[in-house]
Amino acid sequence: MRRKFEEVITNESDFREIMGHPSERVTSKTIDHIDENCRLFIEQSPFIVVSTSDAEGNFDASPKGDPPGFVKVLDEKTLAIPDRLGNKRADTFMNVLQNPKVGLIFLIPGIKETLRVSGEAQIVKDKAVLELLAHKERLPNLAMIVHVEEAFLHCAKCIIRSKLWAKGVETADRKAPTLAKSMVDHGKLDITYEEMDTIIKNDEETRLY
Repeated sequence: MRRKFEEVITNESDFREIMGHPSERVTSKTIDHIDENCRLFIEQSPFIVVSTSDAEGNFDASPKGDPPGFVKVLDEKTLAIPDRLGNKRADTFMNVLQNPKVGLIFLIPGIKETLRVSGEAQIVKDKAVLELLAHKERLPNLAMIVHVEEAFLHCAKCIIRSKLWAKGVETADRKAPTLAKSMVDHGKLDITYEEMDTIIKNDEETRLY
């Protein structure tokens, strides 16, 4: 039996009365393509989570991992993800065949920010794509292509709260872009990276529990 609750939020007006509204800096960071900041992050990421749903709205979140850069940026609107050997359930692919909408989260060990990408997916077996996704000279049987509709770097609060990378160290030669850089670039903000970084750090210090 589904558990019942007494105070359920059922409309945006009631929700926003409690949550409030995001600032322009937050909303303007979303772009519709893979720019240099996103590409650098993807090239450093060895782990992603792929979210999909079937035609009836039943959701699945599937983890995928390989050496950093296993997801390839074919162009600014297109990503390619290899399908490695698994248990053949293929929940992600079964969902994509019914509903092509997908969401991706890219993680880099030791980096507090994450990259979120969403769009529409296709399952392909083009030889040129499979060769590009080969690992140790072994080609995947299939690849998932994601046609990018939204992309943005997500703030670090959830990683900080969870202490996910508590033993990780962010090195001085970090190649992935900072959240501050991506927000200024994506939102075309009239402030410096350093000023945006100060705002973010202040937010982390004052809004974490």
